[in-house]
Amino acid sequence: MSHPPRSAEDVIAEPARVQLEVFVDEHRAALTAVLDGLTEAEARRSLVPSATTLLGLVKHVTFVEKVWFDEAVTGRSRVAIGIPATPDESFALDDADTVASVRQAHREACEASRAATAGLGLDDLLPGNRRGPLPLRWVYLHVLRELAQHCGHADILREQVLAARTPA
Repeated sequence: MSHPPRSAEDVIAEPARVQLEVFVDEHRAALTAVLDGLTEAEARRSLVPSATTLLGLVKHVTFVEKVWFDEAVTGRSRVAIGIPATPDESFALDDADTVASVRQAHREACEASRAATAGLGLDDLLPGNRRGPLPLRWVYLHVLRELAQHCGHADILREQVLAARTPA
């Protein structure tokens, strides 16, 4: 059964785990929403010297989900998971990447992340990180920090893309 999305205000009195999950989910949704109403060309538009594009950001956060909720939880290698070796490579788009396909991959990665952590407690140690075992609580906080940073990038890029639609 599907539950309606909850907002941060809905979980003020809830346990920390529930709060973390809601905050992470809000940022996950905000990142995919930056693609709403964009053409494929707009989603791929490069506006900065790096490889960062709106579509590339969503592809990158899909990588982030797999690093932190597959690699860190299971200890499987990036090769076994089928993800790039480095974060920089995760922004790279290929011809098969579309708004729909990247969104679908992100949605599936988030579902897998939720499933992978469903039976874990916040103090459970995740064995598969290069830093050594890390508690799930730290991983949630790290992912939230990274998603928040990328939401800011995405907001600015989207503003630039939309501004380019109307001549000055």
